[in-house]
Amino acid sequence: MSRVHLGFIPEPISVPLESVLPSKQPTAGLVNSRKFKQIVSSIDEVGLIEPLSVMPEDKKLGGFVLLDGHLRLIALRMLGNPHAACLVSTDDEGYTYNNRVNRLSALQEHYMIRRAMERGASPERLAKALGVNLSHIISKATLLDGICPEAIELLKDQQFSPSLSRVLRKMKATRQVECIELMLAANNVSATYAEALLAATPTDRLVDARRRPRRIAASQEQIARMEREMNNLQGRYKLAEQSFGQDVLNLVLARGYLAKLLENEEVMRYLLTTTRTL
Repeated sequence: MSRVHLGFIPEPISVPLESVLPSKQPTAGLVNSRKFKQIVSSIDEVGLIEPLSVMPEDKKLGGFVLLDGHLRLIALRMLGNPHAACLVSTDDEGYTYNNRVNRLSALQEHYMIRRAMERGASPERLAKALGVNLSHIISKATLLDGICPEAIELLKDQQFSPSLSRVLRKMKATRQVECIELMLAANNVSATYAEALLAATPTDRLVDARRRPRRIAASQEQIARMEREMNNLQGRYKLAEQSFGQDVLNLVLARGYLAKLLENEEVMRYLLTTTRTL
């Protein structure tokens, strides 16, 4: 059995920053970007989390060539750190596990912040480490307050803002699930769409039936009509959704059949003859 070749030496080593040689020049205005400021804040507050990736030391060049982590290297130098933890590559490869990491979903970010707070990290320290406002950390930490488990399960892989949660909290659990299903079907998981669904929600399905959204300046008759129309629209949408897959399949099959017919010389000759006759 062939052995798997490791791309990096398993344990990081401490390397003087003066011996790390960048493989590319930083872009103009980099130090003023939001991402760079977050990296500087994070390293300053909690230290370097992900080691730099470097090639083995080159005696001719007089140091290690940096493969990945250029922003971290600049930040470390700005903060006056003399050394940095580095993963040494076993070949000339710039790929690292960080290059293909997908963006965290809103729920994953919420759980990470909650876990950090449960372990003793204060919201103020998290805000400083991430380079964001304290209100942003608090809104992320309370993202799921008032949201039912079924709705949370539907949103687990989605990106959404805390504004969406604020709208959903005004609805009862069954209505939360229904609205999220509609948003997912329409591929529009946004607070704006949720506001529209909230406006069309019957009062008996709101958490506080006495508190209607202030933006809706309409009579009770208009609101009732809008609720009926929205319910009818949702019903028609779900019916269309049930047959959508089969309709698309039939369309693909019909298209393939017609394409084969048009490739037949006799059929094409017949169609051309008929067209000239007409």
